[in-house]
Amino acid sequence: MPVLVMKFGGTSVATLDRIRRAAKRVGVEVAKGYDVIVIVSAMAGETNKLVGYVDETSPLYDAREYDAVVSSGENVTAGLMALTLQEMDVPARSWQGWQVPLQTTSGHSAARILDIPTDNITRKFGEGMRVAVVAGFQGISPEGRITTLGRGGSDTTAVAFAAAFQAERCDIYTDVDGVYTTDPRICEKARKLDRIAFEEMLELASLGAKVLQTRSVELAMRYKVRLRVLSSFEEQSDHAGTLVCDEEEIMESKVVAGVAHSRDEAKMTLLSVADRPGIAATIFSALSEANVNVDMIVQNISEEGRTDMTFSCPTDQVARAEVALSDIKEKGILNFAELVADTNVCKVSVVGIGMRSQSGVAAKMFKVLADEGINIKVITTSEIKISVLVDRKYMELAVQALHDAFELDQAS
Repeated sequence: MPVLVMKFGGTSVATLDRIRRAAKRVGVEVAKGYDVIVIVSAMAGETNKLVGYVDETSPLYDAREYDAVVSSGENVTAGLMALTLQEMDVPARSWQGWQVPLQTTSGHSAARILDIPTDNITRKFGEGMRVAVVAGFQGISPEGRITTLGRGGSDTTAVAFAAAFQAERCDIYTDVDGVYTTDPRICEKARKLDRIAFEEMLELASLGAKVLQTRSVELAMRYKVRLRVLSSFEEQSDHAGTLVCDEEEIMESKVVAGVAHSRDEAKMTLLSVADRPGIAATIFSALSEANVNVDMIVQNISEEGRTDMTFSCPTDQVARAEVALSDIKEKGILNFAELVADTNVCKVSVVGIGMRSQSGVAAKMFKVLADEGINIKVITTSEIKISVLVDRKYMELAVQALHDAFELDQAS
């Protein structure tokens, strides 16, 4: 029988009533002839509660025991979902990560998937099981310890299972009814997309869209796993939600598919750094070692033999960046006049695979922002993306103006 993967997020399984609602959706797919692998998250709020218990018990905790505790939320949901399906006369069984076994690296709380052997679950399907309910977010290390994949890891689990079992599709059920051209809370004209290319979704996810976890989209693109994002609370339909797929499956797409934003950005500038080979490597090696996620980078010539280096990073990593750069200055590894941090900026981006074949997108974007009196502080581009840093107070205006300018409220 064909295999379908269905993943239910925390809000979709937050209560027993919602678990029953999700189970009914699974039952509909079983009736269509699918063998179904259901990936479940912990019930909404449960993981935060478990993390709180760990922090209160042991502030300097053992990461192995942290994983043992926080992974338990998914185990509870998996068992309850399997019981609910059994009550509906659907042959179901719950599976914890180690039972599959989902094999991972030893990086506790941030493990990466190495392999998902299909033999155990496939054998059970052959014996009459119709639904395997798998606890998301968890696996087992080479040492035999429970590991977790990091926040949002259940999305990654679902895509990995879809790839391993060559599933027809991977449905991600959440509390939104699909992928929108921009955040509907900011722009009331935001439109739900019927389809979006893997590359576009990956850019949007990395730029602040919260619908899908970035690692899951990367995995889906690599293994060509067709993803469907849809709501647990809307009417069930074969055409609901947004399909994330290969661009060959999209007949015609707009030049720009969406506008993304990230509110919590900071712009940091090192003034008067020596302009010679190796300086950039020194700066960004220090930031990397301090686990600072650098995004946009601009280098300016300020005076003969000296340069200014500007980069962006999340606001909650500014202090870490300041310590790392001050440390290499004190050690005489790097000399600079001043480090200036601006934490009142945001990042606004336009994304679209159509940019590959059509010119003028950057010029149009910059003119729209100029007409609104919005000054651009930093610019970065890729083949299908243009991002700018602007003052945070202009974020909503910038998103709305760009959404209107590229007519994203209208279908292709």
